[in-house]
Amino acid sequence: MSSLIVEGGHRLQGSISPQGAKNEALEVICATLLTPEKVTISNIPDIADIRNLISLIEDMGVMTEHIDSHTVSFQARDINKGYLFSDQFRKKAQSLRGSVMIVGPLLARFGFATLPKPGGDKIGRRRLDTHFLGWQKLGAKFDYIEDDKYYHITAPKGLKGCYMLLDEASVTGTANIIMAAVMAKGTTTIYNAACEPYIQQLCKLLVKMGAQIEGIGSNLLTIHGVEYLSGADHRMLPDMIEVGSFVGVAAMTGSDIILENVGVKDLGIMPDCFRRLGVKMKVEGDNIHVKQDKIYAIDSFMDGSIMTFADAPWPGLSPDLLSIFLVVATQAKGSVLIHQKMFESRLFFVDKLIDMGAKIILCDPHRAAVIGAGKFHCLHSTNMVSPDIRAGIAMLIAALGAKGTSRIQNINQIDRGYEKIDERLNKLGAHILRENDC
Repeated sequence: MSSLIVEGGHRLQGSISPQGAKNEALEVICATLLTPEKVTISNIPDIADIRNLISLIEDMGVMTEHIDSHTVSFQARDINKGYLFSDQFRKKAQSLRGSVMIVGPLLARFGFATLPKPGGDKIGRRRLDTHFLGWQKLGAKFDYIEDDKYYHITAPKGLKGCYMLLDEASVTGTANIIMAAVMAKGTTTIYNAACEPYIQQLCKLLVKMGAQIEGIGSNLLTIHGVEYLSGADHRMLPDMIEVGSFVGVAAMTGSDIILENVGVKDLGIMPDCFRRLGVKMKVEGDNIHVKQDKIYAIDSFMDGSIMTFADAPWPGLSPDLLSIFLVVATQAKGSVLIHQKMFESRLFFVDKLIDMGAKIILCDPHRAAVIGAGKFHCLHSTNMVSPDIRAGIAMLIAALGAKGTSRIQNINQIDRGYEKIDERLNKLGAHILRENDC
C-alpha cells in the first residue's frame, strides 16, 4: 500500500483553492448519458473516483475530449448496450460506488440498465432502497440475477410520471430519480427530495439541456417530462468538504491560510459550526481567511449543556464533515459530542486518534465524546491505515497537528477524494512525503 509520511508540528501559511466538488461530479458526469449531444463540464477534480467513472462510461461508448486537466466534453452518441452485461462492466462498476448513478439516465433514455453491487467506502450499510423504490414508482421493474450478482432493471412500458414521497432525503437517490424522471411521460412530483447544492447544480445542468424542473433548492421538485435533451456547458461548484478539510488543517496546525474561491453562499451552516468549535475565520468576498494563532475554545449551548454536532440533510451539516470536526476538537479547549447518524462505521477510526493521545469516548457506533486537550500539538505520531476517504483526511489532519512523524497507509482512499493533497499542502509549508508501492 502507498503511504504518506507526515512530519507534524509545522505551521502553514499561504493561500489554497478547493478542487471541484466530487459529489457533484459523480452526478453531472452520469447526466451526460441522457443526450447524444456534447456536454462540456469544467472544474472537474482530477481524483481517482472521477477518473474511474469517466473510464467506465468511455468503455460504454461515450466519447470524451480532455480540453484541459479539469475540463472534459462528453458525447454519449453511441452507447454499447451489450457492454452493460459483460464481466468487464460488472468488475469495473463494482469498484466504484458512484456507478449506481448511471442507472437513472440509462432507464430514461434506453428503458433498461444493469447494476452490480457497487463498492466504495467501507463505512457500514449504505442501502439503495430509495433509488429502487423511486424507479418502481416511475414504472421500472427489476430482477436480481443471482448467478451473475447484478440487478437487471427495465421499463417495458416506458417511464411514467407520478407523485412520490421519498423514504429518506437521499442525495444519490434523489439525483438518480431526477435523471430518470426528466424524460418520463407526464409530471413527476418528488417530495422529501434532497436539496444539497450538488442536487441544485444537477438540476441547473438538466434545465440547460432542456429539462423542465420546478422547485430547485427545495425538498419538493416538480418535473415535467420531455422527449429530448440537448447538449450544454456546465461549471461545477468548489468542493464543500475540501473547504472544510482545509479549515480543519488551519485550525489544527495553528496556521494562517486563505481559502480562495470557496463558493461561500453554498457552504450552508458549515462556517458557523466551525465558529462554534472555536475556529477563527473571516469571510472576505468569496474567500475564507483562517488565522488560528491561539488555541480555540468550544462553545456550549445557551443552557450550559455540551456542544453537539450531528449530521443532517441539507441545510444541516454534511456527514462527510463530522470526521474533520472530531479530529479538530481533540486539541480544543472544552468538550463536544459528535453524533454520526447516517453511517454506523464512520467513527471506528477514532481508536487511532486515541493511540495518538486524544481523549475520546466512543459511546456507540454513532456517537463519540471528545474532551479537548486545550493546546496545540497535544497528539503524538503513530502509524495508521485509512479505511475510507473522510477518515483518511481526518488522520492526515491529526498527523499534521501532532508531534513527530506519522505514517498513513492505504492512501488510495484519500486519493479517491482529494487531488494531489500532499503537493498542495506542502506548498503551504507542510512536510509530507509520498511513498509509493514498489
